[in-house]
Amino acid sequence: MFEAVELGHRVKKKDYNAAIDPLRVELVNAQYELREAPLSLLIVLMGDDRQSCNEVINHLGEWMDGRYIHNHFFGEPRDEELERPRFWRYWNRLPRTGMTGVFVGAWALSAIADRLRGDITDDAFRRRCHHIYRFENMLANDGVILLKFWFHQSKSDFKQRLKAAKQHPETAWRIDEADWQVYEQYDDFVQLSEQYIRLTSSGATPWTLVETADARYRNLMVAETILKALKTRLAPPPPACDPEPIVAPYITPSDRSILDTLDMDGDSDWGSYREKLEKYQARLNHLTRQARRAGVSSVLVFEGWDAAGKGGVIRRLTQAMDAQDYRVLPIGVPTDEENAHHYLWRFWQQLPRQGRVVVFDRSWYGRVLVERVEGFAQPQEWTWAYSEINDFEAQLREHGTVILKFWLHIDPDEQLRRFEAREQTPYKKYKITTDDYRNRDRWDDYALAVTDMVSRTSTDYAPWHLVPANDKRRARIQVIKTFCKALQAKL
Repeated sequence: MFEAVELGHRVKKKDYNAAIDPLRVELVNAQYELREAPLSLLIVLMGDDRQSCNEVINHLGEWMDGRYIHNHFFGEPRDEELERPRFWRYWNRLPRTGMTGVFVGAWALSAIADRLRGDITDDAFRRRCHHIYRFENMLANDGVILLKFWFHQSKSDFKQRLKAAKQHPETAWRIDEADWQVYEQYDDFVQLSEQYIRLTSSGATPWTLVETADARYRNLMVAETILKALKTRLAPPPPACDPEPIVAPYITPSDRSILDTLDMDGDSDWGSYREKLEKYQARLNHLTRQARRAGVSSVLVFEGWDAAGKGGVIRRLTQAMDAQDYRVLPIGVPTDEENAHHYLWRFWQQLPRQGRVVVFDRSWYGRVLVERVEGFAQPQEWTWAYSEINDFEAQLREHGTVILKFWLHIDPDEQLRRFEAREQTPYKKYKITTDDYRNRDRWDDYALAVTDMVSRTSTDYAPWHLVPANDKRRARIQVIKTFCKALQAKL
């Protein structure tokens, strides 16, 4: 692969000076256009030439308006990063719409370095590359202009650069121990790099391989590639044409949904309920204390119909836990800052540290439920979301997080009864809105969306738990028992 890059490109100084000035003008103008567009620019710099990464960053700061560029260097992860899934540190630094982010090394360097040191196996390396492939394409689908530059120097050029640095103390500061380590493992590094590039390149997120023997050639290639990408994405859209066909749902619309299979009968008596509740809350308290000491984190997701009793279940859960160990996050309409990122961004922000519990009252599944049914997301967006969510949850599980997903189900008659009861209860009136009644008219649409959601996202590592909730007491006990069982298995 890299043999095709080592061609000895050279650009004369006069040609470079004649080309770079108009390029700079066009680049900064395109950057200002980007500021007004629902897009962001993410530039990833990687390769065996660390010095080129630093020099190109400096040039980008000269060519473009530095106020709208954020540079990020990813070294060894900090403690708060180690306590969360690997990609948490990258999600936290993604540029919002209108901005440009420059990532040096990032997930590419992490994967290759871990494999080079023998910290992960070949299979683990390929799995990591699969997550990276999905992550990058997810960003591209969401409006991120993702440009990936791989800076390469031949082994002979590398050797000459290291030798020159030793002979000239005034430039020796440009070379450090990391460069010597890469050179000593050059052949293994290049072999792994070629595998990584093959596994993480796609039509939407290709790697641009850049020969760095001549800095002027390197600079022009980077600037021209960035400008071309910006012009292409910022150009007016072509005339409308027939849309691409959307992948059909796994479930064929019918008169029944998966929710119709639940046994909704049963009415637990108050005495047995109190006894069971105390028993399982005591068990949960013991297990969450153990989990805190063991560094096991948990993510609980609650979805369900309006008035299905999510709040009551969550309160019984939190009553059993120490206040320092959990957070409850009610998810509502996204803020402007959240809308300026991928829809999963706000959920990555909230992932727990080791030993802690985060409870999501509504969640990322809004993408395939309310946004799908109400038309807030286009069909292509919510069909993409199933695989995006599965990959997100797979990363949580690989990190060791306990993830539980509950759908609380009530039938339409029970929902109406609870709506009317809320209207008659002064401290519950705030829970009822006109939207709650309006949503009842879309019951069948939501039931189909739930069936699709369960069929596409109930995995062996993060299965859905469908909870009959006409009987609130039975639902509460079932959820607490399920959490206890999952913690026990993990511990």
